Amino acid sequence: MNIDMMTKVQSGKGFIAALDQSGGSTPKALKLYGVEESEYSGDEQMFDLIHAMRSRIIKSSAFSGERVLGAILFEMTMDRSIDGKGAAEFLWENKGVVPFLKIDKGLADDQDGVQVMKPMPELDALLTKAKKHGVFGTKMRSVIKLANEKGINDVVRQQFEVGKQIIAAGLVPMIEPEVDINSPQKAEAEVLLKAAILSELNTLSADQNVMLKLTLPNQDGFFADLVKHPRVVRVVALSGGYSREDANKQLAKNAGVIASFSRALTEGLSAKQSDAEFDALLNSAIQGIYDASNT
Repeated sequence: MNIDMMTKVQSGKGFIAALDQSGGSTPKALKLYGVEESEYSGDEQMFDLIHAMRSRIIKSSAFSGERVLGAILFEMTMDRSIDGKGAAEFLWENKGVVPFLKIDKGLADDQDGVQVMKPMPELDALLTKAKKHGVFGTKMRSVIKLANEKGINDVVRQQFEVGKQIIAAGLVPMIEPEVDINSPQKAEAEVLLKAAILSELNTLSADQNVMLKLTLPNQDGFFADLVKHPRVVRVVALSGGYSREDANKQLAKNAGVIASFSRALTEGLSAKQSDAEFDALLNSAIQGIYDASNT
């Protein structure tokens, strides 16, 4: 465990950039970035283009550890390099940004109003590889669509089970049970989710610490108990489909919660922009998210 990274994540000012779109969401991310599907063919070209986009963001003068605490990478990004150095190593050594790795393999089919994570049989090998690259923590996502107590308990139980495996490997798990912002039962689902998370947190030992990545809640300050919990390193919020402006406004109403935005961070950035335009826009996005994270 890197103590400098832990200190930064636990008490630093700033937010976590989510740069971890995977296979299924990459064409959409590229399209938003101004790259049409007609401009590339096959997965290899597609992943080269998304790596170029992520590298451009990471290498930008606007992107540094002064305002960005950490960044979540997709496995393929961790396996690639930026300026001849591994992407995770580059983040920490060149930018002072703590590297995280997205480890889940996607979602299972809907059951009991939720989608748990698909099995991860290769997880131990992936965690070993992540440690070699100097990665600090991991991220894994499930989705909650309805206020179904059984479904929500299943999601949280699975997240914490895998979380303990990650802790045992010497990494910090970022547990992400996302509540769909379009759920007709969003507020009720959040009540059940918080109770299930608190119940799991209270079973952890003093050396088992987690991060939580949660949907911005309907009720301001709803996660205060989680922010204060001794087993929680940090509570971060996902943008979940809200525009950056809306996500920032809601985030600012939740003291102690910082952003971990993906689409809301890259909103408006385009492959067609000059470096000066790109850097200026990214700088403004980072400042807005940083300000909302420090309320």
